[in-house]
Amino acid sequence: MLVAFSVAPSGTGRADGSVHDAVAAAVRVVRESGLPNHTGSMFTEIEGEWDEVMAVVKAATDAVAPFGSRVSLVLKADIRPGFTGEITAKVERLEAELTRH
Repeated sequence: MLVAFSVAPSGTGRADGSVHDAVAAAVRVVRESGLPNHTGSMFTEIEGEWDEVMAVVKAATDAVAPFGSRVSLVLKADIRPGFTGEITAKVERLEAELTRH
């Protein structure tokens, strides 16, 4: 499965509204998991089996919790049994189609 998620604290009390330190804590958890992952400007994608991916999402959410009084989690999943490597393969298929036309 592929999961795209965004996790951030609220109630941080920071005047500038920045949450980069909390997001860094979450991304560190994802990268240390060893699962295929990619972080963009708004979401982190992770690929693996259901239980292992959800365990990483939970750990990343837990890593953000100390940074504010509450945590917001947005999650989107692509559940396609029997497929692996889709974190890059989906983009490769898209790019190949774009170059054809």
